[in-house]
Amino acid sequence: MIDSLGMGGAERMLLNYLQHLDQGRYLPRVCVFRVRDGNPIAAEIERLGIPVDHMPVSRIRDFTHVAPLVRYLRQHRIGLVHTQLETVTVHGSIAAKITGIPAIHTLHTFAYPDATVREILRIEAVWFALRNFHDKVIAVSAAVGDYAASQGRVPLERISVLYNGIDTTLFHRRDDVNRAAVRKALGIPAAAPLIVTVAVLRREKGIQHMIEAWPKILESVPNAYYLIVGAGPYEAPLKSLAATGNVTDRVLFAGARSDIPEILGSSDLFVLPTLDDVLPTVLAEAMASGLPIVASRVGGVPEMVEPGRNGLLVAPADKTGLAEACIRVLRAPGEALRLAQGGREIAEARFNVRNQARKLENLYQELLNKTISADLPC
Repeated sequence: MIDSLGMGGAERMLLNYLQHLDQGRYLPRVCVFRVRDGNPIAAEIERLGIPVDHMPVSRIRDFTHVAPLVRYLRQHRIGLVHTQLETVTVHGSIAAKITGIPAIHTLHTFAYPDATVREILRIEAVWFALRNFHDKVIAVSAAVGDYAASQGRVPLERISVLYNGIDTTLFHRRDDVNRAAVRKALGIPAAAPLIVTVAVLRREKGIQHMIEAWPKILESVPNAYYLIVGAGPYEAPLKSLAATGNVTDRVLFAGARSDIPEILGSSDLFVLPTLDDVLPTVLAEAMASGLPIVASRVGGVPEMVEPGRNGLLVAPADKTGLAEACIRVLRAPGEALRLAQGGREIAEARFNVRNQARKLENLYQELLNKTISADLPC
């Protein structure tokens, strides 16, 4: 069960797991509560042969929807409920409790840093549901798990850490990636050192600090280019900042793209100057692409980037630190190659979706086994 099937991170991660779930072992069915941007992920799920049902639930405080959800679970003989995002966390888990089936939840984010009173009430409702109606909480990073235990008072024994998985084969650098052609289409010289950031353009992603660091990087690596891939509400301020710094010829905005593997495969260094992030999947994609990483030491990022093994970490909002780290990697090709290899190894070991899907299936089975044991006569 999930709140919506728009193009958000949780929605795309659900699709990723469904593509690799063993349907000889489980028969998945997706229940979505509301429509967001037309729910484009729904069509992709249905192409996998997995049913998608729309059960309209608009407000977290409206409990008249619980009875229809109970009927839905019984009608389809559901054996386990896996909730994603907020509203379904409450309604879906209550319905599961009533029908006596196990419920598991994936916690993707920290709470809002500047939450309104209404948002705080929603957060507290979610914590209550996680503590009282869920048998297991999956945290997408250890940092999120610690947060759930400390802020949400979720019992530690009910928390499991399962990193988000990616299809690493899509991001392996292949000989058929024509770096020169990709760069030419973007207006970047074939031999120029290329730094790339892929992100939704929001202030919290910290890209403004990388743009402020760019003149210092050019002093040491004068032929370098910085490519920003993505769209979002902070795009105009970022472009204005680049113009103010007179670096618009070397800081390029590519907008939202569908050819991320090709762009990553044509770059030399990935930078994520984020100010806060739970577990940025794009870092795993960059590592699988064979790119060294420079990123902020925040949230779950240190669980992905090991300094000296696959990249370098800097303090958030530290433009001097960003510049020095980028210069160090770009001017030391031997070190960059070693960091790239370390990144590939970490991507395969921790973030390969095939491995993560098996771990998720095992968590499902663990809960189902407990349910079966509980139902057996003494």
